[in-house]
Amino acid sequence: MQKVLIVDDEEVLRMLIEDTLEDLENVEIHTAENGAEALTKLSGQLYDLVILDYMMPEMTGIEVLEALDIEQKNAMPILMLTAKAQENDRSKARDAGARFFMPKPFSPMELLQIVEGILHENSETL
Repeated sequence: MQKVLIVDDEEVLRMLIEDTLEDLENVEIHTAENGAEALTKLSGQLYDLVILDYMMPEMTGIEVLEALDIEQKNAMPILMLTAKAQENDRSKARDAGARFFMPKPFSPMELLQIVEGILHENSETL
C-alpha cells in the first residue's frame, strides 16, 4: 500500500486533492492542514509522495522541507503546489528538496496523471 500525504492550509483544496486521488488503487491518503502537523506525520515515517503547498501561514512549504533531514528528502518525492510560478521560487523549492511542481490553480485530471506517474515510478524503484 502506497501512502500519500497532502499538506495544504486550505480545506477545500485538501478535499479536492483527496477526492481526486481517492480512486487510486492501493493508495492510502493522509492529510495535514499546516506545516507543524505535516512534520509530526513525517517524523519517523516515509511517504511514497508528499503533496506540499508552498505558501502556508506559520510555516511555509519551504520551511517544512528545510526541517526534514536529507535522508527523508531523498527517499520521498515532493510535489510542490504553488501559486508562485517565478523561477526564483521554483529554485528555492528545488534547493529545499522539492522534485516536482504544479501551479495553482490546477486541473484535477492533470494532478491525477502526475501523481500516478510519480507513484508508478516510485513503485518500480522499490
